[in-house]
Amino acid sequence: MQRTSFEDMTCSVAQCLDVVGEWWSLLIVRDAFLGVTRFDDFQAGLGISRNILTQRLNHLVENDVLKRVAYSEHPPRSEYRLTAKGRDLWHVVMAMRQWGDRWAAPDGPPVQTKHAGCGHVITAVPVCSHCGETLDARAVTAIPGPGASQDGFDRTSVAGSQRSPHLAGKPVGEPGTGLAAAPSVLSSTAVVSGPMASADRRVSAPSPVRAARAPASEAAPQGPAGIP
Repeated sequence: MQRTSFEDMTCSVAQCLDVVGEWWSLLIVRDAFLGVTRFDDFQAGLGISRNILTQRLNHLVENDVLKRVAYSEHPPRSEYRLTAKGRDLWHVVMAMRQWGDRWAAPDGPPVQTKHAGCGHVITAVPVCSHCGETLDARAVTAIPGPGASQDGFDRTSVAGSQRSPHLAGKPVGEPGTGLAAAPSVLSSTAVVSGPMASADRRVSAPSPVRAARAPASEAAPQGPAGIP
């Protein structure tokens, strides 16, 4: 039987996918970060049918990723703006953009990012929220968190952590087990132009952050921003 929802899965990744895992949904969020707010602009930029766009926008509003804000009474018209929940997806969009820049953009990044504070083109870098050390997959270890289920990590390397001596007799995540891990922190930027940019859009990303400057050879002249 084909799965239609991850609602019953105890996994934060799955829960995120349940909201924005469909590709049009995440592209709508991407465009919202680029300053798009109105239905016709979403439709023109994405080339999506109006009925599918309506469905996706309704889904994002229902899940509090976007909110409708009226801008005209006669006729009644609303635009779509990111909520705090939606703005938290900036890290997701930025990580996907940087992956695409590295592995699927042979002519260079379609969009680059600039730190609004210092003005430099940057790469968003995850760092430890405690010591500030740069993080990658080899620098971290997954352990059960407060919301973990007892059998949620079968056949994974995390299963060994669930059986560790200090957890004996305690449900996963019970106070005193020391299982809550702090999230890493990424850099906040404003979108600026890259070699393949085409549209005239820019937006600031308000997330708490740390930024790494891009080498001078990677920085591109400033100009109108575009959509990757």
